[in-house]
Amino acid sequence: MNLTLLDLTAYIGLTAVGAITINMLLGVMMAFRYSPVRNWPHRRFNYFRLHNWTGYIALVVTLLHPLPLLFNKSPKFRVLDIVYPVHSPQQPLENTIGAIALYIVALMVITSYFRIQLGRRTWKAFHFTVYLGAIALFYHSLFTDPDLKGARIDWLDGGKVFVEACTTIILITTLLRYRHSRAKVHRAQPVRSDSATFQKP
Repeated sequence: MNLTLLDLTAYIGLTAVGAITINMLLGVMMAFRYSPVRNWPHRRFNYFRLHNWTGYIALVVTLLHPLPLLFNKSPKFRVLDIVYPVHSPQQPLENTIGAIALYIVALMVITSYFRIQLGRRTWKAFHFTVYLGAIALFYHSLFTDPDLKGARIDWLDGGKVFVEACTTIILITTLLRYRHSRAKVHRAQPVRSDSATFQKP
């Protein structure tokens, strides 16, 4: 089996999707205060460090993802078509959204590295942009033709099925995290008592 430059680009992109998915799942586990000692695997496991490393891996593979296109003969991509792909030779919309995903992932990783200097509130505001980055990344992965010919999307292609599965997982875990946050806010609100509204004459 011959591995073309377009195949290499696609496989690196799928690795980026997998890394972002794992990174976000670990983030949700942290939000739920998941304990690997009380729960599976019933041993001490520093998944905070793994969360950081999957973020670094996601950034590296996302940076590497478009680079093989520079050596592709047809269609021919320039450096500008990768950095600012608005006028790229094929699928400029999908490629632009992919570039947006790259920049958001880079912003998330860099601000996480300087989270102590930034302060928790500022860092957290930047960190939640990962959801926008995930939307852009999944859109780019789902709607880009891996052969760059603008052909109809084969939703049963192995790569597309993988991205669809990751998208479904993130949608479900995001919903669970949202419900958990709402419940946490609700529990934090003071309970009003009818007697509290009673006033002496």
